Amino acid sequence: MLELKNLVFEVPVEGGVSETKRIIDDLSLTIEDGRFTVITGPNGGGKSTLAKLIMGIEQPTSGSIVFNGRDITHASITERAKLGIGYGFQQPARFKGMKVKKLLELAAGKRLPALECNEYLAKVGLCSAAYLTREVDKSLSGGEVKRIEIATILARSSQLMIFDEPEAGIDLWSFARLTETFEQIHASGTATMIIISHQERIISLADEIIVVGDGELRHRGTPEEILPQILADTLSGCPVL
Repeated sequence: MLELKNLVFEVPVEGGVSETKRIIDDLSLTIEDGRFTVITGPNGGGKSTLAKLIMGIEQPTSGSIVFNGRDITHASITERAKLGIGYGFQQPARFKGMKVKKLLELAAGKRLPALECNEYLAKVGLCSAAYLTREVDKSLSGGEVKRIEIATILARSSQLMIFDEPEAGIDLWSFARLTETFEQIHASGTATMIIISHQERIISLADEIIVVGDGELRHRGTPEEILPQILADTLSGCPVL
């Protein structure tokens, strides 16, 4: 279970003297194990910052983060990864000279037989025979790199998977494969997923939607409850997506 308690994140204002801007404003929420949660909201509302705070990429100004009963507020990214938290970037890194198999082994923290690597790649819809020896470089499409990144998160046996706008910069075919992968992970019941997204297709798959705006939790509920509210806010001139 993930618990965020009175989380605050502030950054200095450029040119200001001891002046700060609050990006996350006293936000509290709990996400139960096994849930598929989508965090959405207007651009600049704090969604990606919230994901980075959970992963430890950023450190909160105040408040606390508790994962499975353990306070991880000041834990490093490495410590959180060892506890089972994985993170998928909007634009995953590419590694010229590194083969896909080696990247999976680094994620798992051990040598992996080809068969096990094949299984991770198959789970994200990639033909393993064609990918294990390929380099993670510009020869791969955005959709391929993102699915390989998901495979590395699976190889780490992540209990909590966080994805920041996985639909960004990929084609429609790759997007369809990604949504299938998310559905399969959720159906397996092996992980909790938090996805930052504006895409209605991903939003509609969630158990729960959390709408964040101006660093605050604005709405929370099922897709059936929240999508009409999102539409109403958009029509009123206060777009949520």
